[in-house]
Amino acid sequence: MDRSSHLLCANRWVTRKNPGCRTEWDEIGCWLKAEVGQVVNLSCSEVFQHFSSNQGFVYRNCNVDGWSDMYPPYDEACDFSDDNEPESETSYLYTFRQVYTVGYATSLISLITAIVVFAAFRKFHCTRNYIHINLFSSFVLRASAVFIKDAVLFADETLDHCSMSTTACKSAVAFFQFSILANYFWLLVEGMYLQTLLALTFVSQRKYFWWYILIGWGLPSVVLVLWVLTRFFYDDRGCWDDTDNVGIWWIIKGPITASLLVNIFIFINVIRILVQKLKSSAMAGNNDTGHFMRLAKSTLFLIPLFGMHYTVFAFLPENTGVAARLYIELGLGSFQGFVVALLYCFMNAEVQTELRKWMWKCHSPNHLTPAKRSITQITIRTRGEFGLPPSSANISSV
Repeated sequence: MDRSSHLLCANRWVTRKNPGCRTEWDEIGCWLKAEVGQVVNLSCSEVFQHFSSNQGFVYRNCNVDGWSDMYPPYDEACDFSDDNEPESETSYLYTFRQVYTVGYATSLISLITAIVVFAAFRKFHCTRNYIHINLFSSFVLRASAVFIKDAVLFADETLDHCSMSTTACKSAVAFFQFSILANYFWLLVEGMYLQTLLALTFVSQRKYFWWYILIGWGLPSVVLVLWVLTRFFYDDRGCWDDTDNVGIWWIIKGPITASLLVNIFIFINVIRILVQKLKSSAMAGNNDTGHFMRLAKSTLFLIPLFGMHYTVFAFLPENTGVAARLYIELGLGSFQGFVVALLYCFMNAEVQTELRKWMWKCHSPNHLTPAKRSITQITIRTRGEFGLPPSSANISSV
């Protein structure tokens, strides 16, 4: 064997023995797998999104023996001061997590209560409230998905977030994506229903209800299945919670963006229809504009409901405005379910009237069950047989 053949054979043996550097989590950043001789870098702006605007990089070489030490270290490359250390990132995110946990818990309780109210009173059994119940349910799923995802992905701080790739964490992320999709599509259904209600006054809305169900739950299911299959066959790494592959991420982001754009056009059209109705009512000298004014107020409530503020970030890269995105999508967004339940249930005049009637019946001494009423009547008859006058309490109870 000549020298060149010997070197080639030795190189192949080394390559098989040391195929490269495996993906590694260094407690701060994730170093993806690399081949021998490759230099990998991490950007300070990606690792420390909230506390470093420095555009420096940290480097590591992939050698035959594995990863080299980082050069320069994080504190030098990312230019941290004494009072602005990397640990502040963890403290900040922990505090922020506490805030959105309170927000989603508040939303969860208020939404479930609103669903019970709409389901318990037969007066509220109509197409409009059925749509509201489904919207509330999508917010319930969203809050639940956040809690489940946090429990699976972040319960153990020692977890390797680079190599973690279990069925449980992938399922949690998939469920989270489905809840987001369903939430946006039911926001779209709310807009479609309101526009149909105004434009087609004399058309029964019940016949459209199953189409609304198909849009609100069916389309998100189709999108999710497509996304899961694409990730499984073409990008099956980690817990599927990254957005590095832009093409695959647009399978989720595209339908959401489309629903937001449609909702914007619906919102503008609803305002136009309401203005026309108010003008025609004024020209006809009809003072009965209260119904239209209530609808006008409801459209103002639909500004947060339609999620128009999310549109700003829909066309921006995922690493743009991360801090602002967190504040809106998690901080303010966590209370969105509470606001929706408040506006569409607890501040509704009909709901308040029915709840007051129900509470009055519960506390009224004249509101007796048939069993209690029978016992009261037997007591009165028994006292009469013995020549005793009925008590004032019994008289008032009959």
